[in-house]
Amino acid sequence: MRDLDNSASDSVLLPTAADGDAIELPANTDLSAMRVEYGGAPFGSGEDVDLDETWLAGGWEPLLRHWIEQATAVGIAEPNAMILATVLLVGGTPRPVARTVLCKGLSPEGVTFYTNYDSAKGAQLAAVPFAAATFLWPALGRQVHVRGPVEKSSAEQTVVYWRSRPRDSQLGAWASQQSRPIGSRAELDRALAETTARFADVDEIPVPPHWGGYVLRPDEVEFWQGRRGRLHNRIRVRVAEGRMVVDRLQP
Repeated sequence: MRDLDNSASDSVLLPTAADGDAIELPANTDLSAMRVEYGGAPFGSGEDVDLDETWLAGGWEPLLRHWIEQATAVGIAEPNAMILATVLLVGGTPRPVARTVLCKGLSPEGVTFYTNYDSAKGAQLAAVPFAAATFLWPALGRQVHVRGPVEKSSAEQTVVYWRSRPRDSQLGAWASQQSRPIGSRAELDRALAETTARFADVDEIPVPPHWGGYVLRPDEVEFWQGRRGRLHNRIRVRVAEGRMVVDRLQP
């Protein structure tokens, strides 16, 4: 483990200048003053109408899919990205752990994503098979929160998705022991080179035994729409035994 210098500084240096010199930024930015006014351009869906309970008449999945499609239409990068939170048990004490993953499947049954089963998130889901995911599109003033139990997707479903992945992504899944420490980038590049050579004569790379999908089957979905004066719209859908209950939450 490397020690990092955490000494105080009056500025932050970011190596992003075109000439290679660091860009110096002031360290006294007032975070408390940062806010946007939702409910219209440029922070709105273009529809600028209030989120209503009737929008959920067909269930939660069609509205979530529609919002992802709208985010795609306005050019938002990776509109299917979602922040996934799992539970890490440390000496019996639960601690939340969050990271961003890509939603790769959506149906009335749940939200599907893929990962290394031996990764940190895989170990956490094995111990506590529940998760929460948040889709966030600030440019549209919208969020969706999905919460519920998680289970592995079928091997058949995993194979179908695996075959759609670019070859480089397949090789990376074989080469990386996800979430485990590694000494340097050079070691990771070497592992990839060895994996590439291993499968050089293989047309169809098989699915790694440690890799596959998860399905988050929501028992609660919340749709959030930003509005003026921070009086945001929040509509919650609760799913239990095939029934759906929709109610409005105060912001």
